[in-house]
Amino acid sequence: MSRNILLIGAGKSSSYLIDYFLDKSEKENLHLTIGDINPKSIPDKIKSHPRCKPLLLDVFNDTQRLETIKQADIVVSMLPARFHMKVANDCILHNKHLVTASYVSDEIKKLDKKAKEKGLVFMNEIGVDPGIDHMSAMEILDAIREKGGKILLFESFTGGLVAPESDNNQWHYKFTWNPRNVVTAGQGGTAKFIQEDTYKYIPYHNLFRRTEFLDIEGYGKFEAYANRDSLNYREAYGLADILTLYRGTMRRVGFSKAWNIFVQLGMTDDSYSIENSEGMTYREFMNLFLPYSPTDSIELKLRHYLKIDQDDLIWEKLLELNLFDSSKTLSLKNATPAQLLQKILEDSWTLQKGEKDMIVMYHKFGYEINGVKQQIDTNMVVIGKDRVYTAMSKTVGLPVAIATLLILNKKITTPGVQIPITKEIYQPILKELKEHDISFNSRDVPYMGYNPDAITD
Repeated sequence: MSRNILLIGAGKSSSYLIDYFLDKSEKENLHLTIGDINPKSIPDKIKSHPRCKPLLLDVFNDTQRLETIKQADIVVSMLPARFHMKVANDCILHNKHLVTASYVSDEIKKLDKKAKEKGLVFMNEIGVDPGIDHMSAMEILDAIREKGGKILLFESFTGGLVAPESDNNQWHYKFTWNPRNVVTAGQGGTAKFIQEDTYKYIPYHNLFRRTEFLDIEGYGKFEAYANRDSLNYREAYGLADILTLYRGTMRRVGFSKAWNIFVQLGMTDDSYSIENSEGMTYREFMNLFLPYSPTDSIELKLRHYLKIDQDDLIWEKLLELNLFDSSKTLSLKNATPAQLLQKILEDSWTLQKGEKDMIVMYHKFGYEINGVKQQIDTNMVVIGKDRVYTAMSKTVGLPVAIATLLILNKKITTPGVQIPITKEIYQPILKELKEHDISFNSRDVPYMGYNPDAITD
C-alpha cells in the first residue's frame, strides 16, 4: 500500500519539492496528494502523474481539511505561516507528522508537549532561510566545539536575488519569493544583535541606512541589513556567551539606500488603507506622501524633501520604476501603501521568461582554540534554471522534501516541535543537498572580529 504524502499549497516554492516526491514515488512507494485552492494552476505533467492526485482544498473548510489530513501519512504545509496552526491542530488530532519551511510561531511551540506525547515530528524552518542556514551553521559550530574551540563570533547572511545574467535593472533586484514579505521586511520591531559583547539596536526607520559590505568570490560585492531575529537562535545554537551574533539579509550594493526612500516617505506602511486607491495613478500615489506646493512639481518636491540630487543614482532608480507616470493606474480598492507599492514594483521586478534568480548565503565563524583566534568563512551560491525552477524553489523545496522522506522512513525520529539543528537532521540532509549542487565553499581566513569599516551609515 502506498504511503500518502499530503502537500498543502502548491505555490512558487513547490516545483522542486513536487518533482522530488514524484521522482522518488516508485522506489519509495509514495503517493502525493496536492491540496491547493487553485489546482487548475498545477502543470499537466504533474496532474497526469499516476502517483499524484491534485484536489481543490480550502484550508478554511474544517470538514474537508480534517478528512484530507486524516488520510495522509505525513503532511507538508507550504501555506502562508499564519495558516499553519489549523493544519498543525489537525495533525495532532489525527497523529500525523508535519513539515513546514516557516518560522516556529508561539502557537506552534505550544503543541510541543502533545507532539512528543504522540511521538510526532513537527519539523519547522527547513527551507533555505530559515533552514539551510541553520544546518550549515550547526555543522561548522559543532565541528569547532568538537575540537575544543570557543565560539567568539557568528554572522550569517542570505539573499534571494536576480542572477547576474538576468540583472537588467538599476536596483539589481527582482522578486524571487513573496513580494509582500519584501515590501514589509524589517517591520514589526527593532532589529537587535550583539557586537563585541554589546547589544545593538536599529529601529525600522534606520534599518536600511545601517548596512554591512560582503564580498563573494566570483560574484562581487553585496550589502546586508540586519534581521530582527539575530538573537532568537542564541540558545538554540548554544551561543549564550558569544561576543558577536548578527544575522542579515543580502542585497546588491546601493539597494538599501534607495529602498530607504520608500521607508522615509511611508510607502511601506501596511497599517492603514487609502480609501480612494482604486484608479489612482502612480504619480498621484507618490504625491500622497509629499508636502503641498502650489508651484513645485512632484519630482522637485521629492528631491527637496529627501535631499536627492538630480544626478544621484537613487534618482535614476526611482525614475526606472515609473513612479511619476500619470498614465499608469492602480486597480486595488482600499489598499494599504505597502500593497500599492508592491503592485508598482511587480511591474518592474517580476522574473520574465528565460530569466533566472540566485540565492546567496554567507557565514562567518570566529573562534579561539589553544589561545589562538581563527576564522572560517563559508558561502553558497545557487542559480535558478528559469522562473519556474528557481533557485528559491530549489533551496526551499528540496530540504523540505528530503526531511519529509527521512521522517517517513524513520531516519528522523526525535519527536516534538523543532528546527533542523541536530546531527540527526542536518547530516543526511546536507549530504543529499550536495547531490543537487547545493553546497558551501569554506575557507580559513585571518580572524577579523567585528569590523567597523564594513558598516556604512
